[in-house]
Amino acid sequence: MNQASQRLVVVSNRLPAAIAKDGDDWCVRPGSGGLITALAPVLQRAHSLWIGWPGAPEGAPVRSLLQMASSDAGYTLHPVELTERIVRGYYSGFSNEILWPLFHDMLDRCHFNPAHWPLYREANQRFADVTAEVTNEGDFVWIQDYHLLLVAQLLSELGVKRRTGFFLHIPFPSPDLFRRLPWRLQILDAMLEHDVLGFQTEHDRRNFLRTVKELLPTSQITARRRVSTVVEGKRRCSVGHFPIGIDFEMFQRQAGTSEVEEAAWLFHENLPRRKIVLGVDRLDYTKGVRRRMHAFELLFNRYPELEKEVSLLQILVPSRTEVPEYQRILHDIERMVGHINGKFSREGWVPIFYEFRSVPLLELLGAYRASEIMLVTPLRDGMNLVAKEYCASHVENDGVLILSEFAGAAAQLGEDAILINPNDLEGIADAIHHACVMTQVEREARMKRLRATIRRQDVHWWARIFMKAAGIDI
Repeated sequence: MNQASQRLVVVSNRLPAAIAKDGDDWCVRPGSGGLITALAPVLQRAHSLWIGWPGAPEGAPVRSLLQMASSDAGYTLHPVELTERIVRGYYSGFSNEILWPLFHDMLDRCHFNPAHWPLYREANQRFADVTAEVTNEGDFVWIQDYHLLLVAQLLSELGVKRRTGFFLHIPFPSPDLFRRLPWRLQILDAMLEHDVLGFQTEHDRRNFLRTVKELLPTSQITARRRVSTVVEGKRRCSVGHFPIGIDFEMFQRQAGTSEVEEAAWLFHENLPRRKIVLGVDRLDYTKGVRRRMHAFELLFNRYPELEKEVSLLQILVPSRTEVPEYQRILHDIERMVGHINGKFSREGWVPIFYEFRSVPLLELLGAYRASEIMLVTPLRDGMNLVAKEYCASHVENDGVLILSEFAGAAAQLGEDAILINPNDLEGIADAIHHACVMTQVEREARMKRLRATIRRQDVHWWARIFMKAAGIDI
């Protein structure tokens, strides 16, 4: 930070470390996910603090374990303790049965259970209480994502003065969709309590500003190219779009190691003499995996010459597997894999290789490097860092990115990726065929431009432009 007295304090639902039992002993396991991947290198460059829930059951020696984990992380980890009752209502309920589907334009999946709202407020209050306790007035508090929309307002109600920023990692819905939320005014009012509000894309920022204009007609909005200003009563909030990046240099460096080259070779050894189309997704209904399977089946009906020439390597990472709806999604995907393989498999070739598990980074990088084509098909996505990781890992510039136009990454990468509508199954099949027959010269030219964009707009650029909007240098 630009002043010795200032710290960057990140507040998020989960800490970048999880506490769990290993036999009779407690241990700390590194967290995973896009937010951790994005923020860790930023925090390591500053004297920083990360506040979040460690996911630990009662009786765990949380503070001593986090003290050790802080030394390894390079920044301080501080816990927020939540009961199982609060987690069910706040996280599983309000966050993921109301906000998640609504913000992803899936109104039919919303369960507007009024019992979840007080638990969402209670959880946000606990985050606010801990933040008030362990931060100083000179700190900049950077709150992350839809789980914690109320924290800044609750800090203010405590009489605690902190400069706060908020970044929404998922999309922001249209005004018409947002109006369906029974707690729309409470949420909107709380969001405007921040000094800086950040969204992934210009489209998301416009949706927010239009929502403010419709629901708070007395507010004053001054539009700017990247950062606009909303004045509502005595409050003044800067509102901008800041597309999140990845640690490009780390991915490029790691992807070029001999260990990753060997991992990539193993994929080609198991899938010889064919082009590999890669899908890497967390189990979730927003990722479009079922539509992807239908499109892959259609591919061989439309282009039978690609039989025995192309295989889909689908890595599906477990998520919320205790939820019945997610179990049904998993069952549908696995049933479709079996159907397609049963229909098209030939001696020495199957169309889909499917793995349902978490994948270590080295193996993931090997899959990125081994795959000639990356298929990213979300129905709606805030950004999609997998698309950027794939390009950063293709050090030989020989891959093709097929990307949903409804992923936030399309705003940055759309000119050089092959854009598809994930609802257009024929269009996806045609895009895969296009990628398969694309010349080497075109593949290399596209990938070089993609990699240049991702390198220039990396995670450090993302943090700098957000902090610049807050008037802070890092």
